[in-house]
Amino acid sequence: MTVVEICLDDLAGVRVAEEAGADRIELCAALGEGGITPSIGTVAGALRAATRIGIQVLIRQRPCDFVYDDDELQAMVDDIHSIRALPNPSGVVVGFVIGALRSDGRVNVDATRRLVAACGDAPVTFHKAFDQVADRREALLQLADLGVARVLTSAGAATALDGADGLAELVDLAGDRVTILAGGGVRPANVVEVVRRTGVGEVHLRAPHTVATAGAGAPTAYDPGERDVTSGEVVRAVVDAVREATSEQSA
Repeated sequence: MTVVEICLDDLAGVRVAEEAGADRIELCAALGEGGITPSIGTVAGALRAATRIGIQVLIRQRPCDFVYDDDELQAMVDDIHSIRALPNPSGVVVGFVIGALRSDGRVNVDATRRLVAACGDAPVTFHKAFDQVADRREALLQLADLGVARVLTSAGAATALDGADGLAELVDLAGDRVTILAGGGVRPANVVEVVRRTGVGEVHLRAPHTVATAGAGAPTAYDPGERDVTSGEVVRAVVDAVREATSEQSA
């Protein structure tokens, strides 16, 4: 069965994704900025809300590039330790999503080793910083050696479907050492083709639905009058599509 991971930054989306059948979420803040580490309160709320669904918490100190100085790296290590100390009432699987590069476009091995060590036995995903590396083959093997469990990627293409051939090559290279998580433009209409063409066992997507905000005033820089929330309909459509495809293959 193909694993479906939903990327979200709305706390209500945790229950929405779980009820719609997703297997896992990536919990973030400020997805409009590409995603940063959610607050401790947000992670605590997600842990209270989840009863089954796995939670991967994004650890990203700031937007823009993935080249971090020592202070930024220490802040991310501290965030990981703080999140690991939170209560987990339902005992759901909690992991972390990280990514650190050097200025020459290679994986920052030392920084990644520190972050992975801070995560302890929690599963670690290396995020789409991977798509900026100069040599994906070298990077994948380095990440496997560092204990990274999963790599989120579109093989450097704009979408997972555009990068299908590259993703298939990464799946072959990874073998059973690292899971390739296909992300980038995955939608209900193309998820089956993405899985079929790449051989990935996991897919990652946002499922946004735009709603009006509750503010009473005119739109401002702080409240433009609308925001994105997680759509249960989109999540359910993706889950149903991959389940139907799996059933057809088994028949």
